[in-house]
Amino acid sequence: MIKLLKRLNKKQLLFILVCVAFVTIQVWLDLKLPDYMTSITTLVQTKGSSMSDVLKEGGKMLLCAFGSLATAFITGYFASYIASSFGRDLRKDIFRKVQSFGMEEMKKFSTNSLITRTTNDVTQIQMLIAIGLQVIIKAPIMAVWAICKIAGKNYQWSIATAIVVAILLIMIIILVLIALPKFRKIQSLTDNMNRVTRENLKGIRVVRAYNAEDYQEYKFKNANAELTNTNMFTQRLMSIMMPVMSLASSGLTLSIYIIGAYLIEAANITAKLGIFSNMVVFTSYAMQVILSFMLLVMIFIIYPRSAVSAKRILEVLNTKLSIKNGNLKNGTKKTENVIEFKDVSFKYPDAESYMLKNISFTVKKGQTVAFVGSTGSGKSTLLNLIPRFYDVSSGEVLVNGINVKQYDLNSLYNILGYIPQKAIMFSGTVKSNVSYGKKKVSANKLKEALDIAQASEFVNKMEKKYDSDIAQGGTNISGGQRQRLAIARAIAKDPEIYLFDDSFSALDYKTDSVLRRELKKYTKGATTLIVAQRIGTIMHSDLIIVLDEGKIVGMGSHKDLLEQCDVYKEIALSQLSEEELNNERKK
Repeated sequence: MIKLLKRLNKKQLLFILVCVAFVTIQVWLDLKLPDYMTSITTLVQTKGSSMSDVLKEGGKMLLCAFGSLATAFITGYFASYIASSFGRDLRKDIFRKVQSFGMEEMKKFSTNSLITRTTNDVTQIQMLIAIGLQVIIKAPIMAVWAICKIAGKNYQWSIATAIVVAILLIMIIILVLIALPKFRKIQSLTDNMNRVTRENLKGIRVVRAYNAEDYQEYKFKNANAELTNTNMFTQRLMSIMMPVMSLASSGLTLSIYIIGAYLIEAANITAKLGIFSNMVVFTSYAMQVILSFMLLVMIFIIYPRSAVSAKRILEVLNTKLSIKNGNLKNGTKKTENVIEFKDVSFKYPDAESYMLKNISFTVKKGQTVAFVGSTGSGKSTLLNLIPRFYDVSSGEVLVNGINVKQYDLNSLYNILGYIPQKAIMFSGTVKSNVSYGKKKVSANKLKEALDIAQASEFVNKMEKKYDSDIAQGGTNISGGQRQRLAIARAIAKDPEIYLFDDSFSALDYKTDSVLRRELKKYTKGATTLIVAQRIGTIMHSDLIIVLDEGKIVGMGSHKDLLEQCDVYKEIALSQLSEEELNNERKK
């Protein structure tokens, strides 16, 4: 928790000092009330006292009460500001950190866990700060001040107060030790709850198609019940504190009065009034001590869960990045090779076997290079090494003659147009999705990108055309439409290198053929890398690289590979007839 609170900025620290000042004033005013109460009691019991003297002391007492109320409002305002602004900064820091994560870090933290840490965990910290600034500062000052006031008044009353305080401390320590492991569990159970809910919402069509509503309800019921039961256990445990505090408060008051009764009975007539006055003062200040512990109980209820949340947040913020940013911006060496793989091998983190082994090839400017192979052969993995979604285990990947590890990541991404295997759409409009990542895209550029991607056909049929709404994940458009918008997004960026990761799979053959023809015209000077399953998509590429079990088993043109590479020929025959292949050979 302390490590997390070190992230407070100068303005927030200044406001904390303001809170401390106003809380101190509030405590001073609260502790003056028993003094005025004693004065009024003395005046009432003293012969010859006038009503004006009583009213004067009463007026001072009211001023203290209203002053305490005003300082409480001011402290609450500043505490709320500090808590909310710190929560805002934490969420921003977590979001930025997650954005810098590579694929390795993303696998370490599940999506639902990162959402919980950004929302629920930050809220727990905010609650602790908002309440803690008013309580943690107030309670110790009040307790110390009250103890100093009653010190030396009467050892019997002091012993009674010390016994009650010791009982409260022991109770608080025992309850916190029992509750802390459960609070740790609550946050992981919240992650699990989010996971089950997210899976159900994301896969709602599959759930309905397989009549699995009851199964999903059962999973949700179990996750919900486990979270509820754990919460109930901790809440019941913590609810013990308040009744015990009330019992301690009442018990202490009763003890002071019983001891006081014996002392008054044993004293002479002149001492009785002094003992009575001391008893009233001691009772007031003893209640302030107990009130201090009652305030601290609120913190002990909130702190255990907040401490767990702080640890979870720091786990994200302190995560070491596997992909480290380089310093080179817009770097280019004198070379014809736009992309070059030099003896590259790669295996996923914690994996035993290599996914790619000894991969070497070069791609020249303006070339279209395709990668083909069976499922799991490493095609997409190879493509992901270029934008550094993963770093190579050995070897080098060069872009424009420079190792990708030396690039500033923003500069590297600026020259790449990446279209993923699964087309990702963001909530917004057609225009915002196509122009994603660029501050401004002209209407002509937007139209051109949609035309080349063969997306204008369905976009123009939409009610608002370019301003038509796109739901989160593109759930209100088809898979083929999503792919075409994703391709249009890359075209609108005008990159030097296009990376197509099986980005034509949802298109029909006619649309696929027209799109590739228009794309080839538009990207004449650009370099294009294509991962594809269809032979028809890649057969006209300048270079085709065949992968099998992570190794290059063939490299060349379509015609050459049909004659020289058995793996390629097998893939081709599974999609095209012998006659179609022979016709292609003659072209």
